[in-house]
Amino acid sequence: MQKAYDLVIRGGTIVDGSGGDRFVGDVAVADGRIVAVGTVSGQGAEEIDARGHLVTPGFVDVHTHYDGQASWDERLQPSSWHGVTTVISGNCGVGFAPCKPEDHDRLIRLMEGVEDIPFPVLTEGLPWNWESFPDYLDAIGKRNFDIDIGLQLPHAALRVFVMGERGANREPATPTDINAMAAIAKRAVDAGALGFSTSRTLNHRTSDGQPTPTLTAAEDELMGIAMGLKAAGKGVLQFVSDFANPVEEFAMFRRLCEASGRPLSFSLAQSARAKDGWKTLLGELTAATEAGLEMRAQVAPRAVGVLLGLELTLNPFSLYPGYKDIAGLPIAERAAKLADPAFRAALLSQPPTESHALAANMLARWDDMYALGAEPNYEPTADQSFGVLAKAQGRSPQEVALDAMLDHGGKGMIYVPFLNYADGSLDPSYMMLRHRDTVPGLSDGGAHVGMICDGSFPTSLLTHWTRDRVRGPKLTVEQAVRMQAADTAALIGLHDRGRIHVGLRADINIIDYDNLRLHPPEVAYDLPAGGRRLIQRATGYVATIVAGQVTYRDGEPTGALPGRLVRGAKSAPMAVAAE
Repeated sequence: MQKAYDLVIRGGTIVDGSGGDRFVGDVAVADGRIVAVGTVSGQGAEEIDARGHLVTPGFVDVHTHYDGQASWDERLQPSSWHGVTTVISGNCGVGFAPCKPEDHDRLIRLMEGVEDIPFPVLTEGLPWNWESFPDYLDAIGKRNFDIDIGLQLPHAALRVFVMGERGANREPATPTDINAMAAIAKRAVDAGALGFSTSRTLNHRTSDGQPTPTLTAAEDELMGIAMGLKAAGKGVLQFVSDFANPVEEFAMFRRLCEASGRPLSFSLAQSARAKDGWKTLLGELTAATEAGLEMRAQVAPRAVGVLLGLELTLNPFSLYPGYKDIAGLPIAERAAKLADPAFRAALLSQPPTESHALAANMLARWDDMYALGAEPNYEPTADQSFGVLAKAQGRSPQEVALDAMLDHGGKGMIYVPFLNYADGSLDPSYMMLRHRDTVPGLSDGGAHVGMICDGSFPTSLLTHWTRDRVRGPKLTVEQAVRMQAADTAALIGLHDRGRIHVGLRADINIIDYDNLRLHPPEVAYDLPAGGRRLIQRATGYVATIVAGQVTYRDGEPTGALPGRLVRGAKSAPMAVAAE
């Protein structure tokens, strides 16, 4: 006898993404949509017993960089290990389309520098079966994935495509250039791009140290592109900035949003250089949204930081002359050398000069370095820093750092939080997350593969902020789920997902909340050309369902690949939209 539904999830504790109270019930799925919520009497072709588990919408990660990976890989991991069922890529103004053949290497160098994806990986992995942005959408649109992916038009690629060397060198755009970029932006969103992204931060540089081509783009250029989206009547604007002058910079964002009528989001974090700057920006944001503008800030649910280690892109001794002599040795041999007292003494006798910016700003911040450990702690206390530990133990912080890296056969990792941690706690993150005009984001999934592994942000939001935090206030599960499902989906215009509601996409997680935990990051050598990347898994995701198909069971892929390219914004079904 034919079953009434494709899938029925029985007896779970439903946290539906609305922010409302959880309730126990069933969820029925047919043809990739949720068709019943509550008490379901009919049978499913497949049934899952969810008693004692949370049933949530799939998470929507609005800030990733799978632009390259999506062209060669079917699994958008690590995000898909963490309950994410839709990712949005093409952030920070970097990507691979539009691109003329002669500019392939230029864009690869930019992505190598900004997102720490090695040149050989991209050279071997990218098929380059596109030139225009609609071509790129078509190329990705032919592929199947474990989750959905949406794409944005990146400003750096657009600028170089239109202006060539002048664009790469950050020369001012002419009116002709701006008109061309606006026309391309309109065509891109008409073809299915979800929006446009740009970067205005000095942290984003090519692999040879040059600033990103978009760093100093003038307001007339940005306005022209925004008006291209206005002409299309769709698309969002995404910005990352240093906010050297936060009031002035935000005022420009506001003018772009007012003139174009398009939604705008920007990255927001606490910087040690301006510890309260984020409060100023939140105040400006509040005023803008109260005036009716559709603006949001993307905030990270934990500190933004880097991981250092012998197997990673950098470690605290990467610039020491003695370390450079052994940098090419296998991990085991390097670890043996660094454990030898005589070699250590020689290594530390010739430290790098403090004039080297990288050494001064990242690799010698002993009071900001912590051993990540087998159970990752992303809100460590000051007494756990290498600087404080060294004083307590009567040793140098360099020795403490060396010992931390030698854990696990030379695979120990060092955590260096540098944003949202200027006061030594995540209280700023909490206050940003609680603001009505913010959404969680900035995971950078798919990027910074040798230094960062923040595609696990959604699991941190659920575990740390609703259950495990001991150093301050927490969120409710209902708040956390709404934030990273309904709120993020709405930000990017995907109103067909993000909640457990009849008529919406059946993107669903079944979570063993009590046992949900993050594994420590590890290094995998599974990129093209044998490239290395950091990955991080989780325990506790009983099942992840995309468009009604179970894609992961207990963290392992089922083989189902229902994920597709998302072309353009999606409306909610009429019955849902009317509520």
